[in-house]
Amino acid sequence: MVVLMRLTAFSTKTMWLTALLTVAGFVAGWTSGGFSATSERDASEEADRVINIVAERFHFIPSQIELKQGEVVELRIRSLDTNHGFAIPDAGVDVTIPKRGRGNARILFRAQKKGTFTFKCSEACGAGHTLMRGRIVVE
Repeated sequence: MVVLMRLTAFSTKTMWLTALLTVAGFVAGWTSGGFSATSERDASEEADRVINIVAERFHFIPSQIELKQGEVVELRIRSLDTNHGFAIPDAGVDVTIPKRGRGNARILFRAQKKGTFTFKCSEACGAGHTLMRGRIVVE
């Protein structure tokens, strides 16, 4: 299983860093569980829906994402302040969200199983860091 993550940085030159990440926790937790990853062959497949997420001390907007089972979704996550992280522990997903004006993080995946899955900030961002959480609900 592979998750496509793309970090996009904007400056005088547009810079793309694309990483295909194989994660044992993703395979163990999500092939029988919630999300299947995008394979290299499918990486060019378009998402059914793009969801923009904003990270700002100490919350994500939106903090709850509702998906349909089988839906392919691209998450585009940007920060309004400092560096943050975006982790889905059950999937082994953990990306850094660059600080304001430095780009965004993108994650592409398919929701396979119904259920509720937690996401959280994985970069220490201040006193309220542990409160920075959200949920993905697959119906």
